[in-house]
Amino acid sequence: MRCLQSGEPLGRAVEMVPSSESVATSDCSASGHSCLGGQIGNKKPDTGNIEEAESSLRESGVLNYEEARALLGRYEYQKGNLVAALHVFEGIDIVSVTPKIKDALSKSRERRKRYSQNNDEQQMSVHAVALLLEAVFLKAKSLQVLGRFKEAAQSCKVILDIVESSLPEGLPDNFGAECKLQETLSKAVELLPELWKLADCQREAILSYRRALLHEWNLDAETIAKIQKEFALFLLYSGGEAMPPDLRSQMDGSFVPRNNIEEAILLLMILLRKVTLNRIEWDPSILDHLSFALSVSGDLMILANQLEELLPGTIHRKERFYALALCYYGAGKNVEALDLLRKLLSNREDPRHVPSLLMASKICCENFSVTKDPGVSFARMALENLDGRCNQLENLANFLLGVSLSAYSKLAISDAERVKRQSEALHTLETACKLSRMEDPVVLYHLSLEYAEQRKLDAALHYAKCIVKLEVGSNVKGWLLLSRVLSAQKRFLDAESIINAALDQTGKWDQGDLLRTKAKLQIAQGQLKSAIETYTQLLAVLQVHSKSFGSRNKLFKDKRDQIRNLEVEVWHDLAYVYISLSQWRDAEACLSKSRAIKLYSSTRCHAIGKMYEAKGLYKEALKAFRDALDIDPDHVPSLISTAMVLRHCSDQSNPAVRSFLMDALRHDRFCASAWYNLGLLHKAYGTESAFVEGAECFQAAHSLEESEPTHTPTRRPLLSPASLFLCSPYIAASVRYYRLTFAGTRAVWVWLPPYAHHSKLQ
Repeated sequence: MRCLQSGEPLGRAVEMVPSSESVATSDCSASGHSCLGGQIGNKKPDTGNIEEAESSLRESGVLNYEEARALLGRYEYQKGNLVAALHVFEGIDIVSVTPKIKDALSKSRERRKRYSQNNDEQQMSVHAVALLLEAVFLKAKSLQVLGRFKEAAQSCKVILDIVESSLPEGLPDNFGAECKLQETLSKAVELLPELWKLADCQREAILSYRRALLHEWNLDAETIAKIQKEFALFLLYSGGEAMPPDLRSQMDGSFVPRNNIEEAILLLMILLRKVTLNRIEWDPSILDHLSFALSVSGDLMILANQLEELLPGTIHRKERFYALALCYYGAGKNVEALDLLRKLLSNREDPRHVPSLLMASKICCENFSVTKDPGVSFARMALENLDGRCNQLENLANFLLGVSLSAYSKLAISDAERVKRQSEALHTLETACKLSRMEDPVVLYHLSLEYAEQRKLDAALHYAKCIVKLEVGSNVKGWLLLSRVLSAQKRFLDAESIINAALDQTGKWDQGDLLRTKAKLQIAQGQLKSAIETYTQLLAVLQVHSKSFGSRNKLFKDKRDQIRNLEVEVWHDLAYVYISLSQWRDAEACLSKSRAIKLYSSTRCHAIGKMYEAKGLYKEALKAFRDALDIDPDHVPSLISTAMVLRHCSDQSNPAVRSFLMDALRHDRFCASAWYNLGLLHKAYGTESAFVEGAECFQAAHSLEESEPTHTPTRRPLLSPASLFLCSPYIAASVRYYRLTFAGTRAVWVWLPPYAHHSKLQ
């Protein structure tokens, strides 16, 4: 030992008497400091290591050069002299002793035999193997503390290479338990991936993790679970994409992960299964990371299945219900999610659970046609339970209450009740806007939308401008809303300039709705050729966009469906344009393209009916409209078109015509075309009471058309309230006398009751 410290040559071997009073063990016993685990601190000498050294000496009677350096290096490491310990460890020629270590490990399965000291070639003992491998491990720890991570990883990898090549079928049970060889190996397996991560070698770290989990290292269950969890976190949050594992040892047909997220999900699901089988302790973070991974990949129903498989008591019953509701909601199963929330909000569970109340109100708002519940009661209960304790949640509750009341107003039977609910909706949305200090774009968006639906366009325009300014033009929805409000004010040039500005500030992938709106604005201005060019540009963008998503990638499934639906709608828009130009072949080509993407579509059937109607084939048109209603009984354009064809082909006062028009208004009371055709129907009756009702219908149609945004590919020009004069046969000849002109530019129609006498009109 003194020769090693002084640097003098020691010779090939030093013969020593196997005694507890040997110099090596005495020097080890003199150490009173320890730096195990990379931390320097005061602790008692490791007597287990001393016993290992004595056992090695008793078995062989020889302490060779490498073993002596291993003892001295461990001595310096325990004292905290890492630089000195590293200097000693680097003097060990591990390459020269590797064959002996491998031979000793490969024969460790057999019963250990004692060899005579007179043999020329003696086998290395397991204790000596443990001593040398521990020296390599302590060298890696020293390098780690000194910041030489890549060298530390390479040194630690040597241990695993030696053991794996010696025992390719895995380690036997209780392997090296008496000499802490298994403990050293377990620490090396766990340390190697961490060293590669510190060295910023992601590929090597992933390979080390897979090696640790696929080879039989005889690790305990907790250590394996720890490695699996750390590997899953590294795959999720490292930011790099690893190569898929090569699991040739698995059976054919077994699942092989294709990317980082799938491999992380597999590991976390294995950990959850171990928890269910009581093999490891419950760790809540496992479920948190699995929820994130499955949410990113879009497999929320798998997460729901995992939650349902957890044993009772693993997580709280209320937490399980709420998490399951989130999963079902994210998977698009809104009715099931709402049922779970109602069960959670029952008197047996927790009727005052604010997150569930807010979520239930949100689901009702978004799926009003399915749930038949606007969610007003849930939002009100949430506000009552909050009682001003949280401004953010109170703001959210007011916002949801406003949206719920807006949806609830559509159920009103009387106009007074509808106006009352709309006023309350505006009030609560304005309250939410004030609570958020005009800094929440979602609240501003719905407030502007509510003003627009109530035809208060100046206020709607103000808040739409606030949205674009707040988001700095980063959200396409803000641009679209501003453009639609301007189009409702018949400022088509301003609306088109807004769309052009939005196109300049957004990427190609976000221009779909913008280009479609631009084409509609061009149609409203009579620029049909320009609209066709815009639609052609949009179709090119959509085709490139659809090819950018893999067909088996669940993450972008919703985006792919959205692109397909938009492409179908664009083909329908083009078909309507070609129908208005009487270009039948082009219209049929567009409809065939739509059919190739989506087999059943009420809009396509309606377009086919409009084409037949334009050709004068009313029976075929009526059949096409009925096909559209078979697909979607609530399709308003088909209801109106059916009424128009029936009125043309049959008696003007056919009750079926009125039935179809009233059905259309029941679904969309803001449809100007339905009001206009209903006015024409009243005109055909020829009675004075019918004239009054017709006047009201024409006035409603005119008001709605004047404030209607551009949202349909074809716009049918509606008559003003002065159309009432045409209803009376004795006024029709002299109607030109009651058109008053101011400054030679603006014409104003004077409304008079239809029963007024002709002389009084003059």
